[in-house]
Amino acid sequence: MSKPRSLSLAAYRVLSWGVPQNTGLSDNPRPDGELLWIHVSAANRIRAIDDFCRRLLPARPGLSLLLTAPPDADLSDWSDCSTPILKLPAEQTGSARAFLDHWQPDMGLWFGGGLMPNIITRAQERDIPLVLLEASVDVKTAPGGRWLPDITRYTLDCFTTILTPNKETERQIRRLGIRQAKVSVAPPLHVSPNPNPWPEDELIETNHTLAGRPVWLAAWVQDKEFISVLTAHRQALRMLPRLALILHVADMAEAGPLHKRLEAMDLRCANWDEDHPIEDTTQVILSSMPEDLGLWYRVSAVTFMGSSLERGAGGVDPLIAIALGSAVIHGPHVSQHRTLYDRLDQAKAALAIKSATELGDRVVELLAPDRTADMALAGWQIVTEGAPQADQLVDMILETLDRRRAQDART
Repeated sequence: MSKPRSLSLAAYRVLSWGVPQNTGLSDNPRPDGELLWIHVSAANRIRAIDDFCRRLLPARPGLSLLLTAPPDADLSDWSDCSTPILKLPAEQTGSARAFLDHWQPDMGLWFGGGLMPNIITRAQERDIPLVLLEASVDVKTAPGGRWLPDITRYTLDCFTTILTPNKETERQIRRLGIRQAKVSVAPPLHVSPNPNPWPEDELIETNHTLAGRPVWLAAWVQDKEFISVLTAHRQALRMLPRLALILHVADMAEAGPLHKRLEAMDLRCANWDEDHPIEDTTQVILSSMPEDLGLWYRVSAVTFMGSSLERGAGGVDPLIAIALGSAVIHGPHVSQHRTLYDRLDQAKAALAIKSATELGDRVVELLAPDRTADMALAGWQIVTEGAPQADQLVDMILETLDRRRAQDART
């Protein structure tokens, strides 16, 4: 049952009145069945939320998802998402009503700040259950409405549940007059990788072939990083003469020319893509197929995540490597995944380097069993820390949708 409208809200709607501008609704028909609306307020959260969506969908057959971004978002920054994402219409009364008329969501999740009073209050008045996660006391009002009393409190109070990332935000929201039972602290969602299995017989055979030899992997290596990686390998060979490098190149077209360069450098190389056998004297195993990384992460105690030593590529996601037990080294240029690498570095689950010399030293250092074990444990804790929060959120969504379905059946 929706609650009485406040005077502040009534005034706000007058001040923010506007008709829908080209929202593109007609180009995006509402899917049949249940629809969960998920709003993401910041581009750097989209990957964790997209990962959560992949976990949720198998638990609710027939459920469709609508992901939205803020009206002023540049969607070119939101490309790391497998679920289509749309921009919300501007904060106007008519636009909010048109959005809800078209999509008719069965439930809404709002991640982060940038709360938009018109669409949130309209959704609550339609008895659409709303949950605020990773909450921030940040309401994005229309021009002219920011000085109205109580609009922040009224907007926050439309949510049935509010989960804050820390105690301070929880206290701020409660001081606004939000009931204590609604508000609690919960950690933000994190990506929980789920590596594909690898054929047991091939894994056993590859481990047997490499048995007794220290092995490290350089994954997603760009052409301008080749010399640095090979220099680091030569340096490490002085301390570990039987060391094997699995060199995975980011560009498949570089594999053939690189093989010739390795031979010219007097490095004994096996081209895995061409079924060359790995021999006891092989120093470099050349690979370019992305799907083979599932094998290489499993057999390598240490992985250097390439595309990070030189500017340009912005780094690659290390979580699958960590989930499969490999200790991770990376360069300084990881702008595409900076938040994740910072978390890993702080937890001592990854190690940053800046040069080929430093890379060679760290490879030798991390191949000591006690170091790799410590890093693998720290990495596993990072990989799994978000799983309980995700499971609880899945349960909350399923229970809410079940209640709504039962209520609809009675009416």
